[in-house]
Amino acid sequence: MENKNLTQKSIDTVRVLSADAVQKANSGHPGTPMALAPLGHLLWSEVMHYSPQNPGWANRDRFVLSCGHACMLQYCYLYLTGYNVTLSDIENFRQLHSITAGHPEYGLTPGIEVTTGPLGQGFANGVGMAIAQQYMAKRYNQPDFNIFDYKIYAICSDGDIMEGVSAEAASLAGHLGLGNMIYFYDSNHITIEGNTDLAFDEDVSRRFEAYGWHVQNVPDINDLEALSIAIRNAQKETGRPSLIKVRSHIGYGSPNKHDSASAHGSPLGKEEVRLVKENFGFDPEKSFIVPHDVLDFYREAGRKSSENEDEWDTLFERYKKKYPDLAEEYESISSGKLPQGWEEKMPVFEQGEEMATRKASGKTLNAIAEYLPQLIGGSADLSPSTNTVLEAYPSFSAANRDGRNFHFGIREHAMGAVLNGMALSNYLIPYGATFLIFSDYMRPPLRLAAIMKIRQIMVFTHDSIGLGEDGTTHQPVEQLIGLRTVPNMTVIRPADANETVHAWRVAIEHKEGPVAIALTRQEIPVIDQKKYTNAKNLEKGAYILSDSEGEPDMILIASGSEVHLILKAQEELKKNKIDARVVSMPSWNLFDQQADAYKEKVLPKKIRKRLAVEAGSTVGWMKYTTDDGDVIGIDKFGESAPGEEIMKEYGFSIENIVQRAVALFSKNI
Repeated sequence: MENKNLTQKSIDTVRVLSADAVQKANSGHPGTPMALAPLGHLLWSEVMHYSPQNPGWANRDRFVLSCGHACMLQYCYLYLTGYNVTLSDIENFRQLHSITAGHPEYGLTPGIEVTTGPLGQGFANGVGMAIAQQYMAKRYNQPDFNIFDYKIYAICSDGDIMEGVSAEAASLAGHLGLGNMIYFYDSNHITIEGNTDLAFDEDVSRRFEAYGWHVQNVPDINDLEALSIAIRNAQKETGRPSLIKVRSHIGYGSPNKHDSASAHGSPLGKEEVRLVKENFGFDPEKSFIVPHDVLDFYREAGRKSSENEDEWDTLFERYKKKYPDLAEEYESISSGKLPQGWEEKMPVFEQGEEMATRKASGKTLNAIAEYLPQLIGGSADLSPSTNTVLEAYPSFSAANRDGRNFHFGIREHAMGAVLNGMALSNYLIPYGATFLIFSDYMRPPLRLAAIMKIRQIMVFTHDSIGLGEDGTTHQPVEQLIGLRTVPNMTVIRPADANETVHAWRVAIEHKEGPVAIALTRQEIPVIDQKKYTNAKNLEKGAYILSDSEGEPDMILIASGSEVHLILKAQEELKKNKIDARVVSMPSWNLFDQQADAYKEKVLPKKIRKRLAVEAGSTVGWMKYTTDDGDVIGIDKFGESAPGEEIMKEYGFSIENIVQRAVALFSKNI
């Protein structure tokens, strides 16, 4: 190898490793890691505070690779600085059961803060991480005790900047003055189809200045001094998020693919990789070579960074002595524990009144908020309709970091991704709210929350055609089944006010994956807790709400506002000498997790005459009704009319349920 200074050799080692890994996998994105290696070098050797031996250290800086396709950059630095990532893992990039997947995956690879890949999501996740840091700092930091002062560093690409979710999130970040964010915009002018001028020629710097960001420009990413100065300037900003635009050259060092789209999403090719190695002074006959002095340099950088954790541990021990109550609260929250007896603060609603489940949800939130300081959230400009305001607390804002009410604006997509970032703090239980129909705007972050198995809670109100006059555009039909099909997502549609209370209990106690609670706009009866089975059984997903006197002739199943209809239908069927069991089924997901014996108890195989009733798509219900059963649902769009009228028009009436039940009972099976 030719004589080079250690810094340049270190940077070029990452470039060659990236090219080797993608080539061996015969799949991946070599060009961007090769271009970004100088930035990665500065971040991991000089800038960020992290602890390879303890990737979850509370006060570490968070790094987000929003352009997740460039993940080999991150994998290389995790390996080099001493995380539990080996050279063998680098060699097994994109292979079955490898911890170095084709895009970064939270929970799979030590040091990965968030799953990224769908462009723009990581950008918005970082906003949530920044909010979490500001909230925790305001609550726990004290004079001379900066327990939480970490920053969020992120790299985003031209593609990230093009995605609408990044625009939503950038606007929110600027409005909130999140000065703990330092983002690097890698402007390499290349996407899969070619040069970005095919579809993109805006002045990104001016756009972000308009959002209220501090913006700098580094014309050459290889100018480490200019890059360092820009980072130091950004670190001084406390009232504005920072964007550092860096000009890079995709496939840097590749003689024939430098600055070309062919370096973006495909291996360079064996011969081109040889030329890259020759260009950087590496032996073209050898692969996955890390010079000893390079490895020693980065391992020492990792060790020095770990000293920040040692200093923090000492600081926190002093903090515990001076502020024992705050320290105890923080340690409890960070361990995932809930205060003993918190659930006893939940309200109980009496039979005889009618109440929309969205209203019951709001009452529940306000009853428990005092005991759960980690519970924070808001809505996408719909809090008066979703009932998600914590009445005793202020709003989170640029001037008030201890506010617990969030105004996400009309930005459902960003709201979902920001909530993911907040949840990834591992301290907070964040919730967001909008109408169920607008869950379509936020499917990508909901899916990513499910992939990461992180807990964010979504309150989706106006859950059916029962919302009424707003008509087809606002009336959900296919949304419930769409959400139910997402692995690791728990969907709960409570039947009344008391089931809503327990939906919140389940959501807060839930450990893995997002929870969606679907709630009514219209008022519905509160089910008599003394006459029927206690709503606490919601935790099992489905339960016998009201049983027949003897063995049932048939089973009526419903969720949400339709449960009170099948209770009335049960009484009417008795007049027809038909004994029906009534099953409330607020959550398919929770029911499917129960033991077979319990599921058999609720839905015995021998009772095949089953009628399900739900104001949504009928898809999926046959799993519970069997082919011999029937479903009253909606497989077309609604229309504008008062809620009560349209529900009746679409078959959600006691009369129609009884008629369909009688027909099913009379059917020979």
